[in-house]
Amino acid sequence: MNKDMSETLTRVGPGTRMGDLLRRYWVPAVMSSEIDEADGPQVRVQLLGEKLLAFRNTDGKACLISEFCSHRGVSLYFGRNEENGIRCAYHGVKFDGDGKCVDVPSSPQSCARMHIKGYPCIERGGIVWAYMGPEGQQPSLPEVEWATLPPERVFVSKRLQYSSYLQAMEGGIDTAHVSYVHSFEVDGDPMHQGVKALDYIKADGNVVFEIEKQTFGLSLCGRRNGEPDSYYWRITQWLFPWFTLIAPFGDHALGGHIWVPIDDENCWAWSINWRPDRALGAEERAAMQAGKGVHVDYEAPGSFVPRANRSNDYLMDRVAQREKRAYSGIFGFAAQDYSLQESMGPIQDHEAERLLPTDKGIVMARRMLHEAALGLEKGEAPPALDGSEQRVRPAGVLLPKDQDPLAWMRENLADATTKPVFSL
Repeated sequence: MNKDMSETLTRVGPGTRMGDLLRRYWVPAVMSSEIDEADGPQVRVQLLGEKLLAFRNTDGKACLISEFCSHRGVSLYFGRNEENGIRCAYHGVKFDGDGKCVDVPSSPQSCARMHIKGYPCIERGGIVWAYMGPEGQQPSLPEVEWATLPPERVFVSKRLQYSSYLQAMEGGIDTAHVSYVHSFEVDGDPMHQGVKALDYIKADGNVVFEIEKQTFGLSLCGRRNGEPDSYYWRITQWLFPWFTLIAPFGDHALGGHIWVPIDDENCWAWSINWRPDRALGAEERAAMQAGKGVHVDYEAPGSFVPRANRSNDYLMDRVAQREKRAYSGIFGFAAQDYSLQESMGPIQDHEAERLLPTDKGIVMARRMLHEAALGLEKGEAPPALDGSEQRVRPAGVLLPKDQDPLAWMRENLADATTKPVFSL
């Protein structure tokens, strides 16, 4: 990438190319559980460079408005959540869940000029999603599989990551690293252990990719040696603009991520596990709550900062690294990934990269995002606004060496939510 392309892809504030593009989609804002009480405490949230407040109003509706009062800029975090609105604690100016000013006690006639930003919200999959784009151009609702399932089948967590959303998401697109950084973790992790696929992943680090551009994003088929007459294919999905779906392991729950910019240099990493056909078991849900698999153990209750973080060198253990108990000396799937992604700096120097064949999917995703951002600037409609295009799954499968994985994928993973899970 040259400097201009890097700037386009990583700058997400209001009025930027990528910021304008991402605002055309439903943006994951907070977990529904963060604002579970009507008229309960409002929560600070920053998205796409904007400082906002999320709250649940008296009627039980999730709301998202600007954090700051239009009067003299006081933070409404200190305001009162009452009677379907937030009242500023400084002079009593009140705003409803759409950001409309509904009361100025000292000057009632001023209401019409005191409005602040407010964004439409919906709730799906245990997440409050906001639409931050132009009025009247909302896309259809998200239909990634886990967002459409009953709550007992889904587990959602999030964590703060100190890097741009782009390099975090590229880690989700890149499946070649699994043979290295996670190779000593998989056998003991309860969300991965005891499956045949691990033998193929650990034995063959020379992944060959077949990638197909889709209306929803990219399908990435990574080939490793399998049995003598077959290849093992890990098929992952990148859904425009920020979803990744992880190839499943055995009978363990399916998994995926959402990578949402907080600002140019930080992001929310959402992690999801789900079972399409039944409730999550008590033991596997407990493992997820304990930070196993793609989830994390938090620094403190109520915090979304991982316990292993940059302030403590991610709890790196050089002895464990030397003894081959942790490839990088860091434990935990998520920590192994974000420690390396954050080590690049908040926004990596893209011009200094020397990319490899295994980076093909990352290159294609960058180009698609860049083309969409430039296209929107020219008045072209953004891609993948129809949620029905998101009804796809990842897969893990052994195929005969002469079988085309892309053809198999088209037959078995198109509208995949109506089909069985393919996993090894």
